Amino acid sequence: MANRTKLVGGIPINVDQAIELRKSVFGSASAPPRGEWTRTPLCFCSYKEEHPYGLRSPKNASRGLQSVLQAYIMKHFLFSIRPRGEKKSVPIDILLKPTEAQQNEALIAAISEILWNIGEKVKVVIVLTGETNLIPHSHTYFQDSVTEKLLLFEFTKLDDLEIFLKRYLYFFCEENGAGALLFLYSAVLTRTPSKVITDLDGPKGTYLMGTSEEGSLNIVTLLLTGHATPYLHNGVIYVGDEDHYALPQFGILSRSSIGLLILENESHASSLLSRQPGSRLKTPALPIWVSIICGHYGVMFNSNRELLRNYHAEKRFELHYYTCAGNYLVMTIDNRSQADNDTMSNNAGNSNNVPTVSRDDGTTSLISRLIHTKWADAKISIKGSPSSSLLM
Repeated sequence: MANRTKLVGGIPINVDQAIELRKSVFGSASAPPRGEWTRTPLCFCSYKEEHPYGLRSPKNASRGLQSVLQAYIMKHFLFSIRPRGEKKSVPIDILLKPTEAQQNEALIAAISEILWNIGEKVKVVIVLTGETNLIPHSHTYFQDSVTEKLLLFEFTKLDDLEIFLKRYLYFFCEENGAGALLFLYSAVLTRTPSKVITDLDGPKGTYLMGTSEEGSLNIVTLLLTGHATPYLHNGVIYVGDEDHYALPQFGILSRSSIGLLILENESHASSLLSRQPGSRLKTPALPIWVSIICGHYGVMFNSNRELLRNYHAEKRFELHYYTCAGNYLVMTIDNRSQADNDTMSNNAGNSNNVPTVSRDDGTTSLISRLIHTKWADAKISIKGSPSSSLLM
């Protein structure tokens, strides 16, 4: 963990800012927010444990936010610290064995990149908690032990942001601390609360936090794309009818670095097409996807930078799945035609590959259906024995 350096500077939050922030995130400043947000930090598994690259979080509304962070952490470990032109293949299990110092570096890189993108590479606002209550309890503002203590720090250079986070990373990682909320507040203030509300494109009173148990999709789109849009289609479409002017719905305006795959409950089948991500999310720049399976968040990834750029690489590859509950799964995705498979079988001879077993239990069936939203005809084989609580 980073050294505990005494917090210096910062602009104290005022009552108008605090009320606007709470309303835009939680819908009200006069009622307390969901309690888990004030006691959920950002923390890794121990570097000595089985998945030292992974964040661990309780099952609460911060899971979506932490899954996006996890995806950017995977980007750091799998791609950012490897030279782009490096020809030598490094086994994924080597790449994903960080030390404690490397864990901290990855978290700093992930937070910085997400906020820098939200701020359009111009300005970022970071909030940390001071020791003093700056806003009194009243009928218009209900104290939550975090928002009324916020100090705001502004950055216009990425290097300065990273140095600051290195110095004060412990604010985000303290046990039972509000690290997840501090990160969310920083994202909203960087975007600005008024722009977040505009992004949501809802009726009066719309706010960022939804009712989903593991977190709002709008938080995910804010962190992935820089805009808290509820629309996942590519670009802008105009929606109207003969009685109303066509109004724009702003979806995903550029290809995403990290992707998004969604499988909804059968009860939401009628909205499935409208909520399916467009190609800018399904085919990101790197083979890393935040996944949502019936409301449960996870991250899928592959270590081959060329996977989504090379047709041959996409014929057969491994896909890894991790959730912030600490669950992990490896799958083989086979997109080859039957003729290709027959040829490969005839030429294989004696193979030392570990055999894979196709399964169709409830959990892996859902994961397979999610993968089929991206690779419709893929044959999916699961390695090992997945836990029945994989999505929990």
